[in-house]
Amino acid sequence: MNKIQEFNEMHFSSDILFLGNAWDVLSALLLEKAGFKAIGTTSWGIAHSFGLKDGEMIDFNQHLAVIKTIVDNVHVPVTADIEAGYGEDIETIVQNVLKVADLGVVGINIEDSLKKQNGLKKISEHRELLSAIRSALDNRGYHHFYINARTDTYFLIDNPLSETIERAKVYVESGASGIFVPGLKEEDEIREITTNINAPLNLLSLPELTNCNKLKELGVKRFSFGNALYDNVFDYLENRTSELVTLKDTSLLYRNEHE
Repeated sequence: MNKIQEFNEMHFSSDILFLGNAWDVLSALLLEKAGFKAIGTTSWGIAHSFGLKDGEMIDFNQHLAVIKTIVDNVHVPVTADIEAGYGEDIETIVQNVLKVADLGVVGINIEDSLKKQNGLKKISEHRELLSAIRSALDNRGYHHFYINARTDTYFLIDNPLSETIERAKVYVESGASGIFVPGLKEEDEIREITTNINAPLNLLSLPELTNCNKLKELGVKRFSFGNALYDNVFDYLENRTSELVTLKDTSLLYRNEHE
């Protein structure tokens, strides 16, 4: 069994796939050491670690280089967050997906939100894109490569449930392996979506949405924390460096935080 097949099967096991999100080699190695069975990159964390904002502000080749170093240094499957594909047309996005696949990743997240203006892509446009991506991957020999189709309905529209289900069904018919709905948190809506789509549902951790076991009961198959761990690490560094300058005393670097 290759890693792509292994990663696919993780979405259909009796347990929920709890994905660790990394932004560099060290964070990926720590997640692997801690016991995460698969790793996803966080575009937010990668961009921010270079002093940039999320939203495809980082150069795509620079982004690729980070993904490659992660893939080359861990043994668990790695799936890459490539935002909306870093391109303005289908051909460019498809070629970018193939570049990512060639690095040895097992899947991607690709979203349906627009990058240069607010709003969502038309369903028909995203359908065409997903179909083209799946076809190109199959032709390159990446059968069953995991396309996690992210829809930003819960971030961008009011009363998003019905459109989320509509988009999810179209995306799955167009070649998506799973559906990612960040922002979704109400139990009844989670149940309705898992009941109405024929693909694994991935949710994003939120302050009100944290427990894997509870989500498993609701039919969720995959759970990730996105940039939350990165934000915690960055906040710690920011606070400690400010204290160093203010206090001019390095004793805080030897403080036991558990005391």
